[in-house]
Amino acid sequence: MPVKNREPYQQAYYPPVPTAFTCYMRTSIIWQLVRFVVINFKILKLMMNSHG
Repeated sequence: MPVKNREPYQQAYYPPVPTAFTCYMRTSIIWQLVRFVVINFKILKLMMNSHG
């Protein structure tokens, strides 16, 4: 159900802005590498369980 009487330039009109920590985590090469390894390990474990 759409919101009625939404006036422009109110706080609810704008999307939430990510924090500085969130921006850092999105652009950190080290954090992306860690997440890459963790996700690949989960996929490998899933494949080993299904084929074994």
